[in-house]
Amino acid sequence: MNASVRGTGRQFWVAVRALALFTVVLGVVYPLVITGIGQLAIPAQANGSAISYQGTVVGSSLIGQSFTDKKGDPLPQWFQSRPSAAGTGYDAGASSGSNWGPDNPDLLKAINQRKSLIEKTDGVVASQIPADAVTASGSGLDPHISPAYALLQVDAVAQARGISADSVKKLVESHTQQRDLGYLGEPTVNVLQLNLALAQLDPAGNE
Repeated sequence: MNASVRGTGRQFWVAVRALALFTVVLGVVYPLVITGIGQLAIPAQANGSAISYQGTVVGSSLIGQSFTDKKGDPLPQWFQSRPSAAGTGYDAGASSGSNWGPDNPDLLKAINQRKSLIEKTDGVVASQIPADAVTASGSGLDPHISPAYALLQVDAVAQARGISADSVKKLVESHTQQRDLGYLGEPTVNVLQLNLALAQLDPAGNE
């Protein structure tokens, strides 16, 4: 066996050993270590920020969902989420926006339809409706709405549940998340968390 053949064979087995080593280290050890750190340090976030109600996981604080009936009509006893263009709506496997420009006729038609629906269900006029109530977010999975949109729905939700509007308004205010560090972003309301708190109100409007 000449030197070149022996050299090639040696390089081959070095490559095989390196492949095996890095497969074990990066494909097994590293993921296990990171998973362990996540489970110990931030278990809620590592497990998808799941939210449970009466022992059942009902969603995630990071992914929005719809509160509509089988026909897609809003359920009046619940606060409604921001519109979604992800798949058939809030499809985590198809995260996306509509990619329609501001002058797109389909977008303008959708906005007008949403405005008309909100005017009807919430008993308001178009000028009162904030932008996030009629436009989808870039991801299509936004779990938050603006405090303005949440407050816009207070009277309709209170009427559907037969409780006072003041108690529902206080619930919105207590679930309004302020700007990060006091200046980053805008105040938001997590719709799922708000609706779960709403579900725990008694007929008198007390939690």
